[in-house]
Amino acid sequence: MNNQKKVALITGVTGQDGSYLAELLLSKGYEVHGIIRRASTFNTERIEQIYKDPHDLAKQDQKLILHYGDLTDASSLSFLLRQIKPDEIYNLGAQSHVRVSFDIPEYTADAVALGTLRLLEAIRENNLNTKFYQAGSSEMFGDVLETPQKETTPFNPASPYGVAKVFAHQICKNYRTAYGMFICNGILFNHESPRRGKTFVTRKITRGIAAILAGKADKIYLGNLDAKRDWGFAPEYVEAMWLMLQQEKPDDYVIATGETHTISEFLQEAFKLVGVEDYEKYVGIDPKYYRPQEVNLLLGDYSKAKNILKWEPKVKFKELVKIMLEADMREEGVDKKIL
Repeated sequence: MNNQKKVALITGVTGQDGSYLAELLLSKGYEVHGIIRRASTFNTERIEQIYKDPHDLAKQDQKLILHYGDLTDASSLSFLLRQIKPDEIYNLGAQSHVRVSFDIPEYTADAVALGTLRLLEAIRENNLNTKFYQAGSSEMFGDVLETPQKETTPFNPASPYGVAKVFAHQICKNYRTAYGMFICNGILFNHESPRRGKTFVTRKITRGIAAILAGKADKIYLGNLDAKRDWGFAPEYVEAMWLMLQQEKPDDYVIATGETHTISEFLQEAFKLVGVEDYEKYVGIDPKYYRPQEVNLLLGDYSKAKNILKWEPKVKFKELVKIMLEADMREEGVDKKIL
C-alpha cells in the first residue's frame, strides 16, 4: 500500500480552488479525479493544462480524470465513490456567489447544504475509509458577533449561501462525532487569484481596469464599496486544505490573512498601480449589486492553523492586487508597466 498512489476526488474541480488543488495534488503524486456537471458548454479552461491529453506522452501519469456527476444527484455521487474509492475527498463544489444566492436560494441550499450531506451519506453507505474536506466560508459568520473571527466565533449568516454553508459545516461535525469519520471543515476567508470567477468583485475590478486601458470600457460598475474583507491568495489556501487532511486527527480551521481592507482600498490600490489616482471617475455604483442583507466586516484569526498546520499566508494584499491586475492586463493585451 505504501507504494500505491493516493487517490483524491475533487468536487468543483473546474473552479478557482479546484484547479489549483488539482495541480497541487498531482505535483504530490496523487491520482486525481474531478466531478463536473454536464452542461451545454465545457467549462474546463482553468484545468486544460492538466486535463487528460492523449498527445502529451511526457505527463501520462499526471493527468486529471474527469467524471460527470452533480451534488444534487445522490445516485451519481454514490456510484462515483464506489468506482473511485478515494482516499481523500475535497468538497469544493457549490453555487458560491453570495449575491446570486438571494436570487436562487433553493438551488443554493440543494447544492451547498444537501450536496454535502449526500456526499457524507455516500461515504457512510459504501463503508469507505475516506478523509473528507469541507469547504466552509467566512460568510458563515455573516453579521459578525466578534472580531476577529476564529473557530469558536458563533455563526450568524446573512445570506442563503452563508446559511447553507453553516448547515454543511454542522452536518460535517455531526457525522464526525456520530460515525467517527475523518472530516475537516476549513473556514476560508476570501481568497483570490487570476482564476477567480469573473463576477466576483476583485476580478471585476482588475478586469475592468484592463478593459478601460484597452479602450473597451469607460467604467466599472460595483455595489457596496465600504464592505471590508480579508483577502488572501488562492494557491496558498488550497495547500491549507491538503494540510488539514494530513493531520492525525480531524479538526476545523480558519484560514485567513489577519488583515482587512475595503473594496474602495482594493480599487485605489489597483488604479494606483497603473498610475491613476482619481479612480472615482471610472467607478459607477449600481444598486443591483447590493445584497438584500450586507456583510460589512470579515477579519480572520488564523492562529490555530499557524500553530497546528504550520501554515501562514505569504502573499499579502498589495501583492495580490498586483498579481491579479497583471494577469488581466496580459489577457487584454495591454502593454503598460505597472508601478
